[in-house]
Amino acid sequence: MLMIKNNWTKKEISEIYNRPLLDLVFEAASIHRKNNDYSEVQISSLISIKTGGCPEDCSYCPQAARYNTDVNTHGMMKLEEVKQVAQAAKDGGSSRLCMGAAWREVRDNRDFDKVLEMVKTVNALDIEVCCTLGMLNYEQAQKLKDAGLFAYNHNIDTSEEHYKNIISTRTYDDRLKTIENVRKADLTVCSGGIVGLGETVEDRVGMLHLLATLPKHPESVPINALVPVKGTPLENQTRVSIWDMLRMIATTRIIMPKTVVRLSAGRLEMTVPEQALCFMAGANSIFAGDKLLTTPNPSTQDDMQMFETLGLHARKAFKGTEREKEVVTN
Repeated sequence: MLMIKNNWTKKEISEIYNRPLLDLVFEAASIHRKNNDYSEVQISSLISIKTGGCPEDCSYCPQAARYNTDVNTHGMMKLEEVKQVAQAAKDGGSSRLCMGAAWREVRDNRDFDKVLEMVKTVNALDIEVCCTLGMLNYEQAQKLKDAGLFAYNHNIDTSEEHYKNIISTRTYDDRLKTIENVRKADLTVCSGGIVGLGETVEDRVGMLHLLATLPKHPESVPINALVPVKGTPLENQTRVSIWDMLRMIATTRIIMPKTVVRLSAGRLEMTVPEQALCFMAGANSIFAGDKLLTTPNPSTQDDMQMFETLGLHARKAFKGTEREKEVVTN
């Protein structure tokens, strides 16, 4: 077992990222096998409980109100709908449900009260509950924790240097403050980024450096490949190659050995052999379901067939926590 290290330098991470690819994947696979059940993959489901109309200007996002995309805006889902989706996700093998709302920040209003009820309802189904609702303060994070929230997702997207080229309506420090509030409320942190935003290798290294030098590594790090959407400023961006994704996943696994590395957006464009390489290099989570908020995703049936082919099995909810024993007992 490796010691968890929080004092990585950018130079060290850069050297890892730029190793010959086969050497990099071999080391990542070795570390993955020593620190995790390499045949276990967490299946998460992601639903949009409030879609579109976001005031932010994230250049990659079809839900920004200022861009003309094909996203159909809709208000808050009803509680019973969320419960049905959560139960279906659990029945399909998911151990986590992440609920996303196209908000700039959480506000203390009736909609937030509805989210708290959703969290309580999904938590009662013995499935991990995650939310991604934009920025939030400590008191709001604590309310979510008290309602039964397990994880909060707030991606840093890219390096601090490149961030201003992608988003202008909030700062990098805003992102970090939210992560700090989430950690302070004793919630698990889900935070990663997007590859293919026109960033340099140095930007990718910078993003991973920030995550790996937090006082505590995020429990989950999503690695997304940009899916260019017509109507957004990045609509003509070239799709990132599988080799770049593989380098990102392998590097993440090496520097954060115990973290769940999530192979996220962009899987629809990957073949099963390409995804297999990512699992070998340390990816141990996917989002299942036909859509990730508004982005197309492989079908659950295709994913289950892939799991069978590769000899993978689904991770159980609340693994490594006291709650895991309660769920097994029940």
